[in-house]
Formats: sequence, C-alpha cells, structure tokens
Amino acid sequence: MRLNYHLLFFLAISLSGYGQIINEISDPVDYVNPLMGTDSEPGLSNGNTYPAIGVPWGMNLWTPQTGKMGHGWAYTYDAYKIRGFKQTHQPSPWMNDYGQFAIMPVIGMKFDQDERASWFSHKAEIAKPYYYKVYLADHDVTVELTPTERAAQFKITFPASDSAYLVVDPFDKGSWVKVIPEENKITGYTTKYARGKLVNFKNYFVLKFDKAFDNVHTWEGKNLAEGVTEMEGNHAGAIVGFKTSKQETINVRVASSFISLEQAELNLERELAQDDFDTTKKKARDLWNDKLGRIKVSGGTIDQVSTFYSCLYRTLFFPNKLYEINEKNERIHWSPYNGKILPGYMFAGTGFWDTFRALYPFLNLVYPSINKEMQAGLVNDFKEGGWLPEWSSPGYANIMVGNNSASVVSDAYIKGLRGYDIEILYEALIHGANNAGPMTAVGRAGAEYYKTLGYVPYDVGINESAARTLEYAYDDFTIYQLAKALKKPKKEINYYAERSLNYKKLFDPSSGLMRGKNKDGSFQSPFNPFKWGDAFTEGNSWHYSWSVFHDVQGLIDLMGGKENFVMKLDSVFDLPPIFDESYYGGVIHEIREMQIADMGQYAHGNQPIQHMIYLYNYAGVPWKAQYWVRETMNRMYLPMPDGYCGDEDNGQTSAWYVFSAMGFYPVCPGVNEYVVGAPLFQKVTLQLENGNELVINAPGNNAQNRYVNELKINGKVSTKNYLDHNELMKGGTLEFDMKDEPNRNRGTDKEDFPYSFSIEK
Repeated sequence: MRLNYHLLFFLAISLSGYGQIINEISDPVDYVNPLMGTDSEPGLSNGNTYPAIGVPWGMNLWTPQTGKMGHGWAYTYDAYKIRGFKQTHQPSPWMNDYGQFAIMPVIGMKFDQDERASWFSHKAEIAKPYYYKVYLADHDVTVELTPTERAAQFKITFPASDSAYLVVDPFDKGSWVKVIPEENKITGYTTKYARGKLVNFKNYFVLKFDKAFDNVHTWEGKNLAEGVTEMEGNHAGAIVGFKTSKQETINVRVASSFISLEQAELNLERELAQDDFDTTKKKARDLWNDKLGRIKVSGGTIDQVSTFYSCLYRTLFFPNKLYEINEKNERIHWSPYNGKILPGYMFAGTGFWDTFRALYPFLNLVYPSINKEMQAGLVNDFKEGGWLPEWSSPGYANIMVGNNSASVVSDAYIKGLRGYDIEILYEALIHGANNAGPMTAVGRAGAEYYKTLGYVPYDVGINESAARTLEYAYDDFTIYQLAKALKKPKKEINYYAERSLNYKKLFDPSSGLMRGKNKDGSFQSPFNPFKWGDAFTEGNSWHYSWSVFHDVQGLIDLMGGKENFVMKLDSVFDLPPIFDESYYGGVIHEIREMQIADMGQYAHGNQPIQHMIYLYNYAGVPWKAQYWVRETMNRMYLPMPDGYCGDEDNGQTSAWYVFSAMGFYPVCPGVNEYVVGAPLFQKVTLQLENGNELVINAPGNNAQNRYVNELKINGKVSTKNYLDHNELMKGGTLEFDMKDEPNRNRGTDKEDFPYSFSIEK
C-alpha cells in the first residue's frame, strides 16, 4: 500500500472518525509523515522537527531549507520559500547545526540566499524518509533527492534555458570551494558549527555531475568572480551554469566526510557505486521498511498507524554516526575532542537529559546492535575527551543538567548489551559522578557540595540545583546497579546505594513537594511550586517532584502513603495551568505548551514529567495510568505538521508514544522492568534482533476500551503492573483483555507493584 502523505492526511481526517481499522501493514514507511512536527516556531513548538531525509542513524541528513542560513528553524511548515537543500546534522533547533552546506538550482545568476529563494507549495511537495521532491516555482525546476549514510543523489529537472545554474553554498564562518570542470566536479569544505569549541573541524564535500559545465563562477560574500575555479574565505561558494533543454534532468551525486576530501570521494564511490537514482531510492526505502518493520501494528485507525510509524521514524536518527569506513574497511573518525583522526566508533547529536528516559531503553529492546556501537563510541568519547558527553553536538555542549550518561551506560549493560569495554565506561561514570567537569553540563556541577551535603545547594550560585540533585541521585542508583552487575567491591556498591537516597533531602513536608535547599540546610524561601526554572530545569516543582525513578515507594512514603500519593498525582491534572515565569523574564515555549494543552499542570511537551502517568501503578491504581496514557496518546499526538505537543527532542517524545502504544514504558532505566500502561492497537508484533518474536494481542481494543481487565503472559494470568525485560527478550505472547470500565481489583497488591529501591525484590 503506497500513499503519498497528502492522501494519507486526507484519509486520516476523513476516515478515522468513522473508525476505519488498518489490519495489515506491508510497507510501514508509507505511513510515515516526515512533516509531523514541522509547524513550529521558537515561541511555540509542535515538535520543532524538520523533514529529515536520510537513512537510520546515517552520518548525514538532508532537508529543504526555508529558514535563513544558520537559523535553527531550517524548515517550518508555514514558510513559502525554499532557499536550498541542506545537508544537516542538526539534532534540535535549539542546538542548531554543524558541518552544514546547501545546494540550490536556479534560473539566472542568483547565489545570494534571498535572491535565489523560490516559492513552493506543499501541494507540489512529496516528503518520505527516503525521498524528497518539490517544485520550485520561481525557477520552474523540480528537485528530487534520495540518501545513503554519507552520500546522496539529486535529480534536478530544468526548463529550456541558457542560464540554468546550480549554487553550492558552504555557509559562513570559513569555507572553501574548488570547481574542476574537466571532471564535472565541485569539491570544498565548510567549517560552520554552533556549539562547543572544535579543533580541526571541517566537513569536506564532493559533488559530481553527469553534464559538463557551460560556465563557472565562484563567490565570496557578495562578490562574484567569473571564470575563477577556486575560492576561500568567510563565506565562499560556487555557481556552475548549464544550457538545458525542456525537462532536461541533471543528476548530481554528493558525499561528504569529516576526515578528508579523499575520504569524501571514497564515501561517494562506496555508497553510490554505479547505482542510478532509482536504485539508491529503492535501497533507502528497503532499509527503512526493514528497520520500521521490526514492529508491525494492526487494528488501529489510519491516523494512529501513521502517528506510530512517524514517531518510530523519529527514534531512528540520533545520535547519528560520526564514524566512516576507510580504504582498508576500518572504522575511523574525526575526534570532536582533539581534532585527530582515530580508529573506532563515534556518534554525535543527542542530549542524554532527554533521551535516557525512553529512547535508549527503546534501542536496548528493539535495536540493541546499534546501541552496542553507540556504547563503543562512548568509550572513545571518554578516552579522547576525558569525560562522557551529556549533550554531544558533536563534542561537549554546555547545555542542560544532570549526569545521565550514567543511566545510558548502565541500562545498556543491565539489558544485556556486550561487546565493548564496560570497565572503561564504569571508570568514566565514577569520574563523572564525583567531579565537576570543564563546563556545567559535563560531569557534575556542584559535585563537592553533593558529596558532602547530599544535595546541590540553592544559594551557592549553581543554577537549577534541585533538578541537578534529583537527577544525580537517580544517576547514582544506576551506577549502583552497574557496580552490582560488575561485582565491584561491596563498599563501593553501598556508597552509590546510599547516595541514591539523596532525593529525600529535598522533600519539603509542608508542601509535599521537592524544594530547593540552602547550604545551611534551610529550604529556599519564598517557595512557589508553580515557578518554572529557578531550582528546576524547564519545569516547576509539580513536574520535578516525581523524578525519583528508582524509588517510587520511597517517594510514596515521604508523601504520606498511597492515598496521599494518588491524590498528589491527581492534582497534577486537576490544578489549573498557572505559572510563574519570572526566572526566565518571559514565557518560554515549554510554559505556553503546558498552558494551552488543557491538562492542568501536566506538561507532556517537555521531558521531566513524561513518566509520571505510569506512577499510578506503584500505588495500586493502574487504571488511572491506563486512562491518562490513552488520553495523552489521543490528544497530544497526530500525524500532522502540528502533531506534537512540544519539543520532539531526538526521539524521546516519540519513544514515549511508541512504548505507550505497545502497552508499557521504562519508568526506571537501569532496572529490568517496564511498567504496564494500556496498548493502543489490537495487535503489535516485535521482531527482536535475537530472532525471537514478541506478540502483543489486545483484540478488544477500541476507542472506548482503554482499561486492562486482564493480562496473560504466555497464557498465564499476571496481575503484575510490570513486565520483565529478560522475559520479553525470549519472545512469546502478551494477551490484554481490554474493557471500557476499569478493573479495580487487578494490580492492587504490593506484590504487583514495579521495582522500588526501598523494597528491592
């Protein structure tokens, strides 16, 4: 079944209301909408995504560029002009890009980004994960592109013209181009990047054309040089001309490398070989169908199926490969830490503050082989840079809080991944857990305070101190788990076990919430639980008070028992969406997204609270989790340009949906459990990498039946509110009996509750 996304949208709008059910999926890539989440702007995010045309975890992505050069919002749905087609490595508009360059076909000598821009329409645009096509109205040109991991092919159809051109724009901050007419080739490099301080950074590129150039120009800034084949400067570029007949197609093959021009040439020859455009397109399509097809869903409406696969697509990009394959078939990489060319794996473009929660656990379940590579890459991060990155773009980026590399490393090992140097990674975790790094987002800011007081004080000049403390305590728990698995000395194991309880130091009995604490042991005052930022990160106390992933029972005890705990959870949805934005001096987009969602204080558009719904399972009222999980899936996600409710963030918000649609969620990475929610589809089949098959059946599922009446695991009734990872990896069947009324007797006993450190099983 092959549908373009315009038809898919029409069907979703027209038919889903009538309950049309999709029962068979043959080519899941056809249900992906790469434009989901692109209707965004800095003040309001509906995803903050761009149409990423690439292959899973490829080194490069491509996107049509509607925004100005260097602007983080490279493509926005409400734009009406395209300025170029950009090779990108951008994980988020807030992080911006690195190593980017653009190409643009034009009619007439127009190389300035404003002058060359062309009107376009979504009615004449096709966006697929593996293919993009658009009509550039001002130039009467149609552009098609299709990718590989490090290369791409363009098919550009021109009108009859004696002034057809192709612009190569390596952007500013230092660039170089060289046109080689006798080989129909352009080479060059860009040095542009947004974050960190990179050494010897260049993204080298090569373009090869199947038509000879009629004329050659290069340019620097606003100055055009006719007949000059080489140019270097702050903003150098090339523009090559052709004489074209009506509907003449010029094919361009392009590849890049962070290592050298020679490696870029090798990448082009290896990945494109003798393939024509359609062959490359088919290979990319097949690759997407293979990766997306690891999970087959059926028994959902077309918009549910499209949302599922659009979210699944977003989980398969970041971190992207930074390593390349040399002429000896060895993996090598340019190091973002010392600028050297070194052996082995390297990945870049992810923020662990976002992705430790669900994205990495999802990889460990469905795609563990790629995370083995990522873990090997983390080994090289530590060896080359001395620290693990918390945000890599492509090196250390000084943004966000926490030390959540501990979670990413520990969860992978505990979930069974092997084949990399875990001892070096354990050394890296211990180093990061006990030292302040070279910037506040590497290692642990306030480490000395944390080690002596058990928390980062509010009044010592370290921002977002309560958020840091809560995340450090959880990260200590994951180190404790890994230390046990590696059979480290008991004293060492106990040390991190004790530190994992530091969350208790911030609990304020007077409010029943987490609160910043001063160095002298007094709580910060005044205290407004609706105040965003300040002691917390992109949230308030109502959001962060649940960040005790590893010891929910301990949190329940602090809050006065299960009844009070459930009332507190209920309050998140019952309270009005009031806020205090004074810390930021204005309303940030995360606040606005919470305010307009009509879900009280629940801010699903940002990461800190995304696990909170599942906490009802720890207090014996799993049906409340089932209600709110389904409510969030129904209301907060659609396969449309405004289809997310906040930042998508490197696959994390998408991974929440994919897990939740399957019926479970990893509340506590570092523990071999998933907490049960409410499956969305009548059937989900996972083809696990170990060859086993896991089938999730919920034949009674529909819009009304959102409650789990009974769960059978391989034919045996289970009252547990959790699933065991190791058992799932053996394959088998989960049978959910879904009803329109909650079963208030299921999952209510303590023996049914998921793991908590306070009551270790």
